[in-house]
Amino acid sequence: MKRLTIPEVVVARLPLYTQKLNQLLREGRESVSSQEMADHLGITSAQFRKDISFFGGFGKQGTGYNVIKLLESLRSVLNLDRIWEVALVGVGRLGQALMSYHAFSSTGFEIVMAFDNDPEIIGKSISGIKVLDVKEMQEQICPRKIPIALLTVPAANAQEVANQVVACGVKAIMNYAPTTLKVPKGIRLTNIDPVLSLQTITFYL
Repeated sequence: MKRLTIPEVVVARLPLYTQKLNQLLREGRESVSSQEMADHLGITSAQFRKDISFFGGFGKQGTGYNVIKLLESLRSVLNLDRIWEVALVGVGRLGQALMSYHAFSSTGFEIVMAFDNDPEIIGKSISGIKVLDVKEMQEQICPRKIPIALLTVPAANAQEVANQVVACGVKAIMNYAPTTLKVPKGIRLTNIDPVLSLQTITFYL
């Protein structure tokens, strides 16, 4: 399949391109050059043109790229031309912060349910979402075929929770727990660990 032949580094840059295009759209810009797009990421204009050439031709020599058309095309490539329902497991401080993060809804993602095992949190409404017992995950997630799960649980519980959401049909997991998870082939796993990122940064200081 063509989608599987795209280098991951290219896919990782696409959301940054859409970020820049959204900014230009808010500024009322109608067109943008490959050089300006490249400068946003600190790459060459040739690299930008090569990146988007994987998905077709969008620009015209001498006139640049139409901001709206390029944005719509890249959003389609990223499957962002729809609303993605998300389940969150672990309603501690980080989980609650993510539930209150308005950028999710403005970019096509909606946290529609949240789970926890703390009796003091279960049943409460946070950012308009009622917190459910983790024991209800299967009966709640499976019927709605929710494709994405955010895990903000302790490291000791993360693998078990990952197994459970995968069993519920979740196809992609964003893991905030400071541990390495094992998931079946075909499940997309992204790990978010600020401490590891900081430890990488200090190498360059």
